[in-house]
Amino acid sequence: MKIVIKLAGALLEDDATVRSVARQITALAKQGHQMLVVHGGGRVFTATLKRMGIESNFVAGLRVTNRETRDVAVMVFAGLLNKRLASAISAEGAPAIGISAADAACFRSEPMIHNEVEGSLGFVGYLVGLNTSFIESLWREGLVPVAPCLGLGPDNELYNINADHMAAACAEYLGAERLIYLTDVAGVLDGDKVLSAVSWEEIERLVQSRVVSGGMVLKLEAAKRALEGGVREVHIVGAGASDSLLRVSQPPDLSHDPANAIPGTRVLRESLPAAQAALSAA
Repeated sequence: MKIVIKLAGALLEDDATVRSVARQITALAKQGHQMLVVHGGGRVFTATLKRMGIESNFVAGLRVTNRETRDVAVMVFAGLLNKRLASAISAEGAPAIGISAADAACFRSEPMIHNEVEGSLGFVGYLVGLNTSFIESLWREGLVPVAPCLGLGPDNELYNINADHMAAACAEYLGAERLIYLTDVAGVLDGDKVLSAVSWEEIERLVQSRVVSGGMVLKLEAAKRALEGGVREVHIVGAGASDSLLRVSQPPDLSHDPANAIPGTRVLRESLPAAQAALSAA
């Protein structure tokens, strides 16, 4: 099975969590799954900018990225965090390779259009193409590609991309069967409860009623894009349990045993019967 896993940058800040995720990715690789791991790292990026005396400026929640800020993004995303994750996966027994947009032009981007002006946010972009033959060549060699949220623009410059949307686009371009968002929260929350499943028709209501906000809005928007692009299943799940990634990567359990319930939130194309849409305990 082709699986795209998007790993929240916050998870890369804790060594024990990195090792746990790496063990699960290794187990999936040994089961024969072909995976692309995409990661963020916004908090480490912001902290690094602060230590370097570079101010972070945001417009409508988007970071304005001049050349100096972009260079730090490449250093943090494609350097420190990317190699930390790739080395952890390799140490667990699945050879992983850290790749970035500059490698074989594997992730291509265009400058973000904001207020109808292309490039007004600087080096902020969105994914428009993927070198699928390059990714598939890595899979044939038994490698797990690990990619930061960067794209190569038409000007041969590297652009910072929202990792949630990049993962969704990659899943679409690769024809992945499954897209998994591994986060630092248990799933899509309604108060202190986890929604076991939502349909893409419900996403706008969840946003408008402020049931979801912040980064979860971006994840749900990206999930909808992936489903529209042909991805069969999208899961949003927390990394708190040592086997959460493994459990959402297995075929659904039909025994209806709560102990075997899929953790987190499934985002589905079809509308849900009332019973399936019920809240489950976090």
